Amino acid sequence: MFKKLILILFISFFHAELVNANLDVKARTAILQDYYSGEILFEKEPDMSIYPASMTKIMTSIIAFDLIKSGDLKLNEKFIISERAWRLSTSGYSSMFIMVGDEVSVENLLRGIIVASGNDACVALAEGIAGTEEEFAILMTAKAKELGMENTNFSNSSGINDPDNYSTVRDILKMSKYLIEKHPKFYEMFAEKNFTWNRTGGDPITQGNRNPLLYKKLGADGIKTGYLAAEKYSLASSIMRNGRRLIAVGSGFNSKNSRSRESSKLLTYGLTNFDLVNISKANEPFEKVDVWLGKIDKVDVYTNHDIYKTIKKAKKKLLKVSIKYDGPVEAPIKKDEKVAILKVVYDDELVGEYDLHASEEVKKVNFVSRLLKSLNYLIWGDV
Repeated sequence: MFKKLILILFISFFHAELVNANLDVKARTAILQDYYSGEILFEKEPDMSIYPASMTKIMTSIIAFDLIKSGDLKLNEKFIISERAWRLSTSGYSSMFIMVGDEVSVENLLRGIIVASGNDACVALAEGIAGTEEEFAILMTAKAKELGMENTNFSNSSGINDPDNYSTVRDILKMSKYLIEKHPKFYEMFAEKNFTWNRTGGDPITQGNRNPLLYKKLGADGIKTGYLAAEKYSLASSIMRNGRRLIAVGSGFNSKNSRSRESSKLLTYGLTNFDLVNISKANEPFEKVDVWLGKIDKVDVYTNHDIYKTIKKAKKKLLKVSIKYDGPVEAPIKKDEKVAILKVVYDDELVGEYDLHASEEVKKVNFVSRLLKSLNYLIWGDV
């Protein structure tokens, strides 16, 4: 017997006035993603090649975070500053203002990179980890390939102008999401609004975070600005608001003000035009399925990961969730065994299928009980 259980979720939409779906973002290239569902809510030439400028420093940070997580690097470990790193602080680039011969901790270098956007700190960290910045850039590109950043190559750790240092907003989005997901505690550094460095031979220097969205009431908590004359202004940004996280990346903004305004517009568009629905929580009972010849008649089923869907508010359609299985499922059933499929349909279109697993072991009843159940089924059609 084939059995299908249909559950219908009625989505409660906010009564917000919808903005124009034909969103005009004044950037050469841009993309917006709902973090939990992974769905792209807006894109404009997302695979156009760009110079990522200081957004490169996201990957520089990731390399360090990965090494710390694996135990191969410590926050209190100190690196000696080379002349090459120091020279970047005297060349008009954004700098942490470290001095030759200083011994600077990894933690301070990371804040110098993330908050102060120090190119000198990038080189110091790169040399301390890999010996040379060139070797460090190889690590960066390898990590990019691992993350599926198919149109990216890194040639330096800071993002200073180099034709071999290129990416796309789609790829920048991928590494931003990776950082937020895999290193949530370290990601908190990107929300810090200032960093004070007690430099050698001078007064302490306090520098503010260059991310303009941190100073707006939008819920922004990262991640990184960029600027090159050849690329103009860029920004990877993220907000966390009302249980939702959005990530936006844009490049080719004409000015600082435009970067701030258009990035805010993009994130606001995602908040006001879409709802996020949590369909299933990982490893939590979702529904029960019928069991045949088991010591229990029903067993809870679950998905092994969270399932989210982003619903466009303008349509106000029904989201339909159904469980499909050949049922009742015959015992014995092993714990965590796949027993059903969760189907998600939105606006009469199948948008996802997910495995459902048994939450517990179900043993088969003994011979006499099986016989009685079989007779009962033949007479009454009852499982």
